[in-house]
Amino acid sequence: MKTRIKKITNVKLDNDAVREAGKILKEGGLVAFPTETVYGLGADALNARAAEKIYAAKGRPSDNPLIIHIAHMDALGRIVSDIPEQAHALAGAFWPGPITMIFNKAECVPYGTTGGLDTVAVRMPDHETARAVIDAGGGYIAAPSANTSGRPSPTMAEHVREDLEGKIDMIVDGGSVEIGVESTILDLTVTPPMILRPGAVTKEMLEGILGEVAEDKALLGADSKEAPKAPGMKYRHYAPKAKLSVVEGQTEQVIREINRLSREKEEEGSRVGIIGTEETVGRYDCGLVKCIGTRQDEATVASRLYAILREFDGEDVEYIFSESFSGDGIGSAVMNRLLKAAGHHVIHT
Repeated sequence: MKTRIKKITNVKLDNDAVREAGKILKEGGLVAFPTETVYGLGADALNARAAEKIYAAKGRPSDNPLIIHIAHMDALGRIVSDIPEQAHALAGAFWPGPITMIFNKAECVPYGTTGGLDTVAVRMPDHETARAVIDAGGGYIAAPSANTSGRPSPTMAEHVREDLEGKIDMIVDGGSVEIGVESTILDLTVTPPMILRPGAVTKEMLEGILGEVAEDKALLGADSKEAPKAPGMKYRHYAPKAKLSVVEGQTEQVIREINRLSREKEEEGSRVGIIGTEETVGRYDCGLVKCIGTRQDEATVASRLYAILREFDGEDVEYIFSESFSGDGIGSAVMNRLLKAAGHHVIHT
């Protein structure tokens, strides 16, 4: 299969590319497109055979549910059995935006899209190109991250090409994404609503709208027999090729420990990568050091996380040591992704 790549800088001026993407989706094909979080791999969500193609292209386990992306609030009623008042309140505050809500599904949504579940995850992205492609493709597009399953998610079209060229019909290149980590997932089928995946819409923001919000502290392990209700809960995700370790503790101790571990691995003949911040990168005295952002604004860290992991892949490092980040705000999303990428390998100083 030849993968077409179409660069879009202005949706109004690139109608032909959008129409082409929509035609592919309506015919059951696969199109990768940008959102404000990461690039998604889209297929017609109401076509079970098209959804199967997503799993095949990504190498994704079939019990890992897909998120349906919509472009308009009035599209929601067709794919869910009921819309609770909480959903209207959340949509008014955060849609379009980086939050996915879980509902009980309507009959028209195939189990191939929901991973066999009676629930369905739905999001309305805050990205002009994404919404144009969704509209052109029929209004209901299932779209997990556009990468090989388990790899760091794509934040630019080149990442998609690296993983999926020759496996999908088209890549819509809309440049680098803004946020850089996947959407918050909130389960509205339980009381109180439960966060299943942290993202840019934080627990504090949700509580400001809903009051009490629970948080799933025990995300499913790889050996769990229970079907996951949300993408990314069960399987190892976001992983670089190198062995990644997260080092936690007081800043001075973390710097000393990363320097010690890096020197030790280099003396063994291994190539080492280090993930630091603007505040600390000058303190590391060996290894390939990369700055992920500033602790003064952890949104900068989120936006660079996956790109840095992919950069290390291209530089053939064998070990990566990363500083840890706060569990507050978007820092909780960063740590969630880092820990999954590291297989929960944490070094405490």
